[in-house]
Parts: sequence; structure tokens; C-alpha cells
Amino acid sequence: MNGNVEVVVVGGGYGGVTAANRLARRDGVSVTLVNPRPDFVSRIRLHQLVTGSDDAVEGFGEVLGGNVRLVVDTATRIDAAERRVSLAGGGTVSYDYLVYAVGSGAADPGVPGAAEFAHSVSDLEGAERLRSALAATPATDPVTVVGAGPTGLETAAELAEGGRQVTLVCGDVLGASLHARVRRPVDRRLAKLGVTIVEGTRARVTEVTRDAVQLDDGRELPSAVTIWTAGFRVPDLAARSGLRTDTEGRLLTDATLTSVDDVRIVAAGDAAAMTDRPFRMSCQAAVQLGPGAATTVLRRIAGKTPAPVRLMFGGQCLSLGRNEGVTQFSYLDDRVNALHISGRFGANVKEFACRFTLHQLVSGARRASSRASHGDSIDRLETPQPEHRTTPSGT
Repeated sequence: MNGNVEVVVVGGGYGGVTAANRLARRDGVSVTLVNPRPDFVSRIRLHQLVTGSDDAVEGFGEVLGGNVRLVVDTATRIDAAERRVSLAGGGTVSYDYLVYAVGSGAADPGVPGAAEFAHSVSDLEGAERLRSALAATPATDPVTVVGAGPTGLETAAELAEGGRQVTLVCGDVLGASLHARVRRPVDRRLAKLGVTIVEGTRARVTEVTRDAVQLDDGRELPSAVTIWTAGFRVPDLAARSGLRTDTEGRLLTDATLTSVDDVRIVAAGDAAAMTDRPFRMSCQAAVQLGPGAATTVLRRIAGKTPAPVRLMFGGQCLSLGRNEGVTQFSYLDDRVNALHISGRFGANVKEFACRFTLHQLVSGARRASSRASHGDSIDRLETPQPEHRTTPSGT
């Protein structure tokens, strides 16, 4: 590589941090990470922040290489022609290559009253507001969780284990992403915790008020605190910048994670959408996509053709309170199967997955700080390291 190459990473989640650390290991590459918060948020622990069993935050000094420049600000526009990112604070950051890793947040429920009265647990600020709302609400008052995906299941169980009276509104089925056999131990655990499960074709929320949830079958569920966990959205930065996106707002890319509009822009994490290789938004995908995006950038810098990024999955881990959990195994293409681990061992597996993921980030930061890969061939970085491929994750 001749001269110094400036790479800007927009977004400091799992995908952005792993991409930044991998890039920072290369001599001749300067990396700037733009993130709206001064700390890294461990999203797979946000349901624990709500109940106080974890703060879900790590300092960037722990997970980000010391040679990565951190800019605490929000990107408002990408000028692809000028290779420049505009920031909410009024400044700009120029780049030779850009990694688009803005992540995802709570989707607009599109239900009357939900935006005003329902809480979210998909980002740090939402989880903190929910924790404050619960602290101000008597433990005997009813709480309703809407959505029975991994986030909804974990949140409902965490609250019920802490003594809350929880109703879980599932829609058609409990844990739709799980194998039918794996739903059984989840159902048993929720019943043991006293969670009331509302499911079926007409168990859909039509309105949220300050103290109730209305269902399309006419039922009204009393709810002092309502938590909406159904669906994710991607920030509209790419669309606002004139870059093509899919229907969910994710940046459209080819199999190398390169934008279909600009070879200088590469995506990672939940904000990426490979046109012919759809994948589930998750931490498990992000920690593979980050290194994959970095490898694509490094190969372009070296004048080489990037290779397709391959994703391999191991399953999903769910914590169902602090004492029990379920690990749903899958085929490498993310199709679930009947294999699973439940009970206390399942909880231990989920905790291991959370700690292992953080350990990988810390390890990546240390390697970046020491330029550990100096002299390595870029060809050795074509695919994510094996340890990133099969770690089950609940998100």
C-alpha cells in the first residue's frame, strides 16, 4: 500500500467495531470511527440493563484499538462524490473508503398510541427510559411485552423472574424463529415464571394507551408499562445520502458487501443487505460481517479483487431469566433444527456466548493496538476467523 489510506467507519456496534479493529491492524491505514455515544453498547445484554443485572455498556477503550480515532457525533449525510461524511455537530470527516455500519433500532410499530406510550429495549436510551419507568411503577402493576422474538422472550422472562406480573403478546405463535420442539421448554419456563401468554391469529395489538393494550379480538389488557419488541429498523442515512437500499432501509450491496452504487462504500452489520444472500439481523452475523467488510476494503486498497463474504451460523441463545435459558441450534445456513439445550445449562451457554463475544472484541482491540498483523498477507483475511462463525447468539 502506497501512502496513507483514510477509512471512516460509521457506527460503533458489533459490525463497526470488528471492522475498525481489523482495518487498524494494517500499516498505512488510518481508521476513524464515528459513533453517537462515547461507549460501546452490548445490545445482547440490554434486557439485563432493564432489571439491573448488567449495565450493557463497555468503554471504547476496552473494545476499540488505541490507534482508532473515535469521533463522538452522529453522521447526517454521506457525500459519495466528495468522499465526505457530514456530522450533526457541524464538522465533516473525509475518507478514501467508508464502512457503513449504522446498525438497527426499534421499528415504528405503526399502531395508534405505541410511539407515545410503549417503551423499547432495542437501544441504550430506550432501555434506560424503560428501567426508569419500571422503577416508578409498583411491582404489582401489570406489564405487557409485545412481540415474542428473542428480545421479547428474554425481556418478559427477565422481568417475571424479578417479580413483575408480565403478559406476553405473541401474535400468531410463541418464538416464531424457534423450532417447534424448542418452543416447548421456552413455554414451560415462562409458565413457571408466571408469564401470561396471549397468542393466536387475533392476538394482535391494535392500540396502546397509557394504561392498557387493545387487541383485535376486542380484548383490553391492563398495562401500567408496555414494552414493544416487535421488529427492527435501520437508520435512513443511506437513503438520505442517495444510496440505494432495500425495503427495510439497509444498504444494498453485492456479495463482497460493496455498495451497488459506489465501490468505496462497504457495509457491515444489520445495515447491510447483500442482494442475493439474505441474512438475519443479529450480533452473530455482525461479528462476521465486520471483518468481512474490512477484508473487502483491504483487498481493494491492495488492488485485488474482493472475495464473497460467507456467513456461517450456529444457532440462537436465549436467556430466560438469570437461572435458565435455551440454546437453539441451527444448520450453517441459519435454518433451525430440533437440537437444543435448556434449563440451567442453557443459561450458562448464553452467558458464555455474551462473554465470548466481548472477549473477541477486546482481543481484536489489542491486536489492532499492537499492529499484530503487520506483514500478514491480505489473502489470509478473506473470511472471518472461525471463532466468529459458529457462536450462537440470541440477537
